[in-house]
Amino acid sequence: MKLTTPASLSPSPAAEADATQQFSRTDLIRILRITSRQLSAWQRAELLPAADAYTFVDLQQAKKIRDLCAQKVRPAAIQRSLVAMRKVAGLANPLLEAATLVEGTRLTFRHKGGTLEPETGQLRLDFDGNLPKAPVVAKLERMVRPPAGNRSQMAEEVAELFSRGISLEENPETQLEAIGCYQRVLELEPAHAASHINLGTIYYNRQLFQEAELHYRGAVEADPRYALAYFDLGNVLDETGRIAEAIASYKQAVTLTPGYADAHYNLALAYEKTRQPRKALTHWRAYVKLDKVGPWAAHARGQVRKILAADGLQVV
Repeated sequence: MKLTTPASLSPSPAAEADATQQFSRTDLIRILRITSRQLSAWQRAELLPAADAYTFVDLQQAKKIRDLCAQKVRPAAIQRSLVAMRKVAGLANPLLEAATLVEGTRLTFRHKGGTLEPETGQLRLDFDGNLPKAPVVAKLERMVRPPAGNRSQMAEEVAELFSRGISLEENPETQLEAIGCYQRVLELEPAHAASHINLGTIYYNRQLFQEAELHYRGAVEADPRYALAYFDLGNVLDETGRIAEAIASYKQAVTLTPGYADAHYNLALAYEKTRQPRKALTHWRAYVKLDKVGPWAAHARGQVRKILAADGLQVV
């Protein structure tokens, strides 16, 4: 089974709509200390909307773009990486939803316990720092200001806490503090789907499947359009032997994001577990079209040949 996605996700599509504070084009240029020409270039690359007013999430996106461009990553390369990452990982906004790394002029992402180069689909796994399986109980230390009375201030606090959670989650030694950050986000914004996802993934990796399922279901409830939430929920259902429910969850993920390669892969596996090879064949073929190289693709092609041979058919 392709594993659940760790350390990802900031505001989901539904959560993005909640950021009500508005910034003008002039505000963005002033706050980020960029030029009008830079902002226009990002808009032409479809990294930001061409608009008269921007949300707080747009501001966060623009800050990330600015920092990547400062590291010599071209806007066109950023856009290609984002399009590829949405397809391979089911993220709504990869630039904010996953930790990014720059290797030369390429953009890579922290994904599935390793570093993913989305355009090639290459994943380098990290084998050190295995997480303990002890129950997780954590409270956030008083490192944040009290709840803000103003909605825009609270949105900013949520974004800061979430970003801190992502950075802390990278290190197993600070992961309890990351959990505290995500818990605090959910106190301020209970429908923050991304924090539910990240908490669920931490618990999943510790094999605390009941807690993981609780948060994955929280993400689905918070944002029914979030393909990754259904994928991760499918994984925990599969892991706990509820294959029929897992199939339903994976199917919803590929319905929302037809190019979601990992969801096709796991759905094919689930159909094989329930002895439905014809249905599995559809998703093995879909996976091969989306991922043409590497061990996962080789396995998928092998399954296609095996199923067709069993039916006395020919590989086309």
